[in-house]
Amino acid sequence: MSDNDGIIRYGLQPGGAGGQPLPFSPAVRAGDFVYVSGQVAMDERGEIVAGGIEAQTRRTLENLRRALALADCTLAHVVKVTVWLDDTRDFWSFNRVYREYFDAAPPARSCVRAQMMVDCKVEIEAIAYRPLPG
Repeated sequence: MSDNDGIIRYGLQPGGAGGQPLPFSPAVRAGDFVYVSGQVAMDERGEIVAGGIEAQTRRTLENLRRALALADCTLAHVVKVTVWLDDTRDFWSFNRVYREYFDAAPPARSCVRAQMMVDCKVEIEAIAYRPLPG
């Protein structure tokens, strides 16, 4: 964690496949907002989990939950989500799992199809709002 003019960066640089460091912070606080870098279905070893869109969506959302926790946030603090899907045919299956995590009060969301940088089916980034105490 570092503080520079009110900006706090959380977490170590994440590791990708083969332990390669990735050049970004998992979460960054700027004032009352927390920005979470795009999360994919990567496990602790930096490998994409096996399985279809539902398994990868669950792992991606769990990774999002962990990144939010670095800044003392939960999914309930999320106000905006951006989703990239590798295949538009996965949209409805993705939504079924997404609804399990964001059901009662879902955040604003954009969802588009994109070719991924790693061999995954979904990537999710988020913006959370949690005022600083004081």
